[in-house]
Amino acid sequence: MLTGFTAPLTPTGRSSLIPAPPWHYAAWIFTIEYELDPAVAGRFLPPELGRATGLASMNFTEWQVTSDGSELQDPAYAQYKESFVLIETELADGSHANFTPLIYVDQDLSMMRGWLQGLPKKLGSVWMTRSFGLDHFAAAPLQAGTRLGATLAVKDRRLAEARLRLTGEPGDKLGFFKLPTYGLVGFANLIEDPTPSRPRLVRHMSEGAVHGPYHAATAELQVFESPRDELYDLRPHRITRAATHTFAWTVARVFNPTASVIEREAIPA
Repeated sequence: MLTGFTAPLTPTGRSSLIPAPPWHYAAWIFTIEYELDPAVAGRFLPPELGRATGLASMNFTEWQVTSDGSELQDPAYAQYKESFVLIETELADGSHANFTPLIYVDQDLSMMRGWLQGLPKKLGSVWMTRSFGLDHFAAAPLQAGTRLGATLAVKDRRLAEARLRLTGEPGDKLGFFKLPTYGLVGFANLIEDPTPSRPRLVRHMSEGAVHGPYHAATAELQVFESPRDELYDLRPHRITRAATHTFAWTVARVFNPTASVIEREAIPA
């Protein structure tokens, strides 16, 4: 018998790319909220999610993830960096949500977990300033005046770069901390006649969230054109807010597509 949560399937299942959930995450994130062209943003939305409000956020995140704790002692399986865009939408009932149209990551394990959760992950290179929690210039202390940066590149082309400066004030909940977030799960089929994916809308769910303090920042964000990736279409017109903080949570499932639009529970704060 061959077994495993994902391919490759083997007699023990140990070679499976990722284990079954729950997956436990901890992260350090920069979130930059901005205004953009709502007509352009709306073209990236599935029809079930209504209309684009004209707000979006660019996010840069350094993650650590584990299933049973073993990855924490073999960090090549636990750590990765990621950048993604969230488009804010207004649903038919007037409430708001987020949708994830583009997301880039530097780990194959994370890419597979993302596809299963409705996150359209592609490989990219992400770098971001770390804060070491020390009162030293090189440690990027979390205090007024500290400067932080982040970059995203795909196929050796830089797609985005961000600069933040901490204000010393408490930050706001932005991005997927602010609103429920949705994605699309679907895979192309090569059996007999090849067919494209027929994605289903899913709601991302988390449990047991723990948050560090939010640190407000001013920010700059540049997005560059690419011959293949369409991130430039979602470029900012005006930065509205920015913040950074640490958090941790557990993911065990995604929500059914019909219920996910009807039963909206905020991500635990």
